[in-house]
Amino acid sequence: MTDDRFEVFDSLRQHNTRLLDHAQLGNGTGLAAWYNERDLIALENADHHTLSLYTADGYQSYFKAGDGWHNGGGPDRLCLLPQQYSSTWDIRGPLSFVHLYFTDQHLRQLAEQTWDRSPLNLSVNERLFADDPQIALLYRHFLLQANWHDNSDQLTLSSASSLLLSHVLRHYTQVNWQLPGVTGGLAPHQRQRVCDYIEAHLDQPLPLAELAMQCQLSEYHFARMFKRSVGLAPHQYVMNRRLALACELLRNSQISLQEIALRCGFSSASHFSNRFRQAMGVPPSGYRSSVS
Repeated sequence: MTDDRFEVFDSLRQHNTRLLDHAQLGNGTGLAAWYNERDLIALENADHHTLSLYTADGYQSYFKAGDGWHNGGGPDRLCLLPQQYSSTWDIRGPLSFVHLYFTDQHLRQLAEQTWDRSPLNLSVNERLFADDPQIALLYRHFLLQANWHDNSDQLTLSSASSLLLSHVLRHYTQVNWQLPGVTGGLAPHQRQRVCDYIEAHLDQPLPLAELAMQCQLSEYHFARMFKRSVGLAPHQYVMNRRLALACELLRNSQISLQEIALRCGFSSASHFSNRFRQAMGVPPSGYRSSVS
């Protein structure tokens, strides 16, 4: 990781843990996918929080408590490790897992933006081998389905991480505030402004915070008001607009698929082709042939 440094990430790299993928999400958050087996790991006093989801195996993952070793791991089990938390792990069998790292400053900022007030204290509760279907759903259907390095998926990643951390705030801290209700959509001028901004920047990553800024709203309020106004979540709308532009360029130009991919916000022609085929039922080259 190049921008934010995460101590748990750095510590795991000193062990047998094999790094499968990692990405910076910005604002003090990051992702890492790992595989491990037959390893003894001590994690101490990290200056950030870690939300871990077991994605495969983990049945022989043991945590050292005061009365000995305990396990309870398995697919979709989560571990939430607060900052300044020390723990020792004995990984006796195969384990695949994904970490979301986030700073206390980012979590507090999210709370202030969402509820328009600041918690007097903010402490994250430890959880080990816990079940939370909402967290598992957000990991598997958004974080794990996205390409962490493609510009076109950055909005999906930022939206999913925002939802995850809002869930952590509500269920794993002492804040316990009800989420504010959102009854209306964007004002016409807000909708026009953000839609124009999206059209002018389809070749850019367009993270959720950037779109919310166009309407001077928190990420939480913007995402819900946008969906109420447009009928689609921001990441769905933006992907539709990227693919619509791609169709136009395929019909009316002879530029290469790589150039079309870049103009539509995809970092590679292969990722563009995969997404186009999923949405349209044919690859871009097939679509171009059919309309030429």
